[in-house]
Amino acid sequence: MNPVVLRAGWSRGLIELRQSFTEGGDLFAHFFWPVTMLAVLFFLRDVPFGDGGLLLGTLALPGILGMNASMAMVSMSQLLTADREDGTLLRAKATPHGMPAYLLGKIVSVSGGLVADLAIFLIPGLLIVPGLAVGGPGSWATLGWVLALGLVATLPAGAVLGCLFTSARAQGLVTLPVLGVIAISGVFYPITALPDWTRWIAEAFPIYWLGLGMRSALLPGEAVAVEVGESWRHLETAGVLGAWAVAGLVLAPVMLRRMARRESGSSLAGRREKALQRVG
Repeated sequence: MNPVVLRAGWSRGLIELRQSFTEGGDLFAHFFWPVTMLAVLFFLRDVPFGDGGLLLGTLALPGILGMNASMAMVSMSQLLTADREDGTLLRAKATPHGMPAYLLGKIVSVSGGLVADLAIFLIPGLLIVPGLAVGGPGSWATLGWVLALGLVATLPAGAVLGCLFTSARAQGLVTLPVLGVIAISGVFYPITALPDWTRWIAEAFPIYWLGLGMRSALLPGEAVAVEVGESWRHLETAGVLGAWAVAGLVLAPVMLRRMARRESGSSLAGRREKALQRVG
């Protein structure tokens, strides 16, 4: 990639990331979900699961990490749609190397914000939830590659989704199916306790595999007994997340170029006029 694009994208991403921790609304969002999930874990921390001595809170913490990581897809689509609606994308298109730098900046800001959110959740979670296995370097290495591959799998997919909607109002429709997939992905309850048909749907999406990879990194070895096939399935995790990553990396640049070609001052004015009519 062009060094100018790298510098511009990196600088843009860092500026947006810094702004998200200095502006009131964005700062609240960084803490709201981690604190809410910590409250859920607090009430689940002593709830037993089955007869194996495992606690539901212990099983849920890694799944929540995976869920939050996969929500980067939704965040990316929301940001792209909002920037398209307010003209930011059009201004990026009008500058040299503007679109690649814009996309790189979004990747930097969303990834950085996500890592910060996960740290806000994980550090207190390690103190609240008993029974986690985080003593060895292998745990953190597994956590690292699952998170990195998960981001590569979800961020381009989020960019593709962001290209499909012309308004933030329409983009909100993405949230409902994502919440449905989360509900059947074994985040708060082991997927083996759910009907088989829900498992087949969940395994087609990255949320389940991110949760599984996080559980393999943070849970003791005996916890694998509640997983499908009593296996952490690292190869399958890498394969599914890798497939999502390849598909997203192929589709996202094509969709972004197509969307950028369609952006113009008249299309932006038309969307603003429709928005004003709805408000009126």
